[in-house]
Amino acid sequence: MGAIRQCSRSACRQSAVATLTYVYADSTAVLGPLATYAEPHCYDLCDQHAESLTVPRGWEVLRLAMPSTPQQPGPDDLLALANAVREAAAIPAQAQPSQTQRSVHSALEAPAGIEGARRGHLRVLREPS
Repeated sequence: MGAIRQCSRSACRQSAVATLTYVYADSTAVLGPLATYAEPHCYDLCDQHAESLTVPRGWEVLRLAMPSTPQQPGPDDLLALANAVREAAAIPAQAQPSQTQRSVHSALEAPAGIEGARRGHLRVLREPS
C-alpha cells in the first residue's frame, strides 16, 4: 500500500481527503473523494482546503459525495497485493538481474542480436552502417 498523501497546498501538512480536478472546456472544477492514485494534473486536498475551495468567476464547482469514513483496504486490495507478491516470487532466480553483476554493454547500446530493443517508453536503435 502507498504512503498517506498530503495536501497539495503549500505549507499544509494535513493528510489529503479529496481530489480536485479541472475541466477547462466546461469551466468546471470537480472535487471528489481522494483518488486511488496520485495523478499529475490533480490536486489532493485536506478537509479544510476542500471545504474552503473557491474557483475563478464564471466557473462552476461540482462537489461529489464524500465518504463519511476513510476508505480502508478491502479484501480485494489484499488479494491483489498477495497475488503480486506470489508472481514476483515465481520469477526464476536466474531471470532476475543480479545486483553484483554489471553489464559489459554501455547504457545506450542495444542488446546483441536485438534490433530496436525497447527500454520502457524509449527505443534504442543501432546506427546505420
